[in-house]
Amino acid sequence: MPSAYIIAHVDVTDPTQYEDYKRLSSLAMQAHGAEVCVRGGRVEVLEGDWSPTRIVVLKFPSPQQARAFYDSTEYGQARAAREGAAVMRMVMVEGV
Repeated sequence: MPSAYIIAHVDVTDPTQYEDYKRLSSLAMQAHGAEVCVRGGRVEVLEGDWSPTRIVVLKFPSPQQARAFYDSTEYGQARAAREGAAVMRMVMVEGV
């Protein structure tokens, strides 16, 4: 079974409120077995015109587990806390 990655590009608009999202999303990640590969950190553009400000990469054992995380009550609470604090772009990608 292939692993799965959730990749997010986040533009934080309210850093203070975003801290609540980070706390709640961390709890959801722990509850659903996410391996945090990237969470913030310096971004260096190598090609193209994409200039993301914040990238998050989470690894899950399967696409089903990644989807269960995203659809969970725990992550739903985090998403609600994020409203008005950030613009989120998120995809799930199957690994090899």
